[in-house]
Amino acid sequence: MELGVDSFAANILDPSTGVRLSPVEQLDNLLEEMELADRVGLDVFGIGEHHRAEFLDSAPAVILSAAAARTKKIRLTSAVTVLSAADPVRVFQEFATLDLISHGRAEIVAGRGSFVDAFPLFGLALEDYDSLFAEKLDLLLAIRASTQVHWSGHHRPALTGQAVYPRPLQDPLPIWVGVGGTPSSFARAGTLGLPLMVAIIGGEPARFRPLVDLYREAGRRAGHPAEALTVGLHSIGFVGETTEQAADDFFPGYAYTFTEIGKERGWSPTTRAHFDAQRGPTGALMIGDPETVAKKILYVNEALGGISRVTFQMGVSSLAHLKMMRSIELLGTHVAPLVRQRSA
Repeated sequence: MELGVDSFAANILDPSTGVRLSPVEQLDNLLEEMELADRVGLDVFGIGEHHRAEFLDSAPAVILSAAAARTKKIRLTSAVTVLSAADPVRVFQEFATLDLISHGRAEIVAGRGSFVDAFPLFGLALEDYDSLFAEKLDLLLAIRASTQVHWSGHHRPALTGQAVYPRPLQDPLPIWVGVGGTPSSFARAGTLGLPLMVAIIGGEPARFRPLVDLYREAGRRAGHPAEALTVGLHSIGFVGETTEQAADDFFPGYAYTFTEIGKERGWSPTTRAHFDAQRGPTGALMIGDPETVAKKILYVNEALGGISRVTFQMGVSSLAHLKMMRSIELLGTHVAPLVRQRSA
């Protein structure tokens, strides 16, 4: 099983101090965290894509390319590319270039995104949310399959044999589908035979088992081999020296972030009781000491019928840089060996 970290390059204040680092400091810290993840043997680092003040990740391929020049082995992926609001030609070109710079370590996780800010920003209609994604994913796969592209759709001018360059080192360039909880999204990924990245940020992961089974069944019916139908998990997580300290460190920033998001979405303010319940043995949050976190990963692996990758979203809490670094170190040097040994 692969383990890694996802970041949204959060630019939020520390609720315990009221301090917000400058964007330059935030990105300097993020690149140091990516370098450390590579050194301690983690498998993957993902950068999200948002177009709002709280985040600095509107151009994930740029951040990943900077990291590519400073790392050696870790795979570099989007988390996710908001494909509905992007031009698939440019997405492919950017990640093919990243693949060349990184000597074959680039990946794309294509999704629709959890915020809608990109739609008005790029002049798109929100009611086309799903059709935009389906059509653009089809084009992205066509570009991956052939240098000269023949394709037509409703939301973009046709391609009539134009060539798309550069071509990546990897053939094919890995493309995952990032999903939330929509059954049709799981079925679509299975039908296409693409690896699946499931974002589970609350509730109980076991409730996603029917959707994962739907993905695998759709893939089987479409004739794809079982080994192509891999499942990854994007989860909120943090590793500390002790479970109590990890929870105490992570909660203030977590509560601030989700309470602020909740104001837009009609959620109740986040409480410590709710947070602690989510940290329980069957909850979604992977927060604790290395042993606790390893057990949670193995539980989710069993509950979902086998997963191939888990990436930790630590940046939803405005943690001090040194605590983030220590968590990444513990994830690579303690959690990963435990999980690999026990899952083997």
